[in-house]
Amino acid sequence: MLILNVVWNQSPEIFEIGGFAVRWYGLFFALSFFFGYLIMLRFFAKEDVPVKLLDELTTYMILGTIIGARLGHVFFYEPAWYIAHPLSILKVWEGGLASHGAGIGIVTSILIFSKVRNKPFLWVMDRIVIVVALAAFLIRMGNLMNSEIYGLPTTLPWGFMFLKSTTPSDGLVPRHPTQIYEGLCYLASFFILLRYYYAKDGKPSPGFLFGLFLILIFGVRIVIEFIKEPQVGFEQDLYLNMGQMLSIPFVLAGVFLVYRSFRLVKVT
Repeated sequence: MLILNVVWNQSPEIFEIGGFAVRWYGLFFALSFFFGYLIMLRFFAKEDVPVKLLDELTTYMILGTIIGARLGHVFFYEPAWYIAHPLSILKVWEGGLASHGAGIGIVTSILIFSKVRNKPFLWVMDRIVIVVALAAFLIRMGNLMNSEIYGLPTTLPWGFMFLKSTTPSDGLVPRHPTQIYEGLCYLASFFILLRYYYAKDGKPSPGFLFGLFLILIFGVRIVIEFIKEPQVGFEQDLYLNMGQMLSIPFVLAGVFLVYRSFRLVKVT
């Protein structure tokens, strides 16, 4: 077999000015909101929804994403450490964000937004999840630049040697670039959801896109976690790691929403 292993020695920092470093992860995180806003702007224009409402929704989304992702990491992965160091919870810049926590935070923020603005929850979610799928792709590219959340050792020719891993010994052997695997699946999910939205002329059955998103995104997460390095020590003793266990309820919720949307179509 031809060996084409990639030696990945990318710096997580783009540049540094006066002790302040601009990181690739932060750039991709910001781009996810930027592109998300532009896409949602097109949705709102297509459906004659005031742009002012989108500006408010964006604020809810940013807060829900950051707070949810941070608290998700704190309570799902390292609760004991953060209980002993509570002030570190606020140090988001040191890293530690969980996608499942972000999902819960987004849903919670949209529930509040829908209640305050009297906008149907599923109407908002069916559009938000399209841009969230794109954001998931960008975040995984940020993980790649950070040389984190990589896979188990592999003999496949495209294995990556992550030289800047925080665990130096991990970078000595080729590993599955699971950030790329996940990122490409999320990008494909984005195009599937976007295509369906326009195929239905911006009028999908309530809850269908939200449900399909949950099935695609968290279904992919369950599968890829089998070849991913455990993120925390206690996961080594589990058949299903924390990411997989947290993904199962999301997938089941997605199946229910898709089934419900089909039932609604039959009734109407």
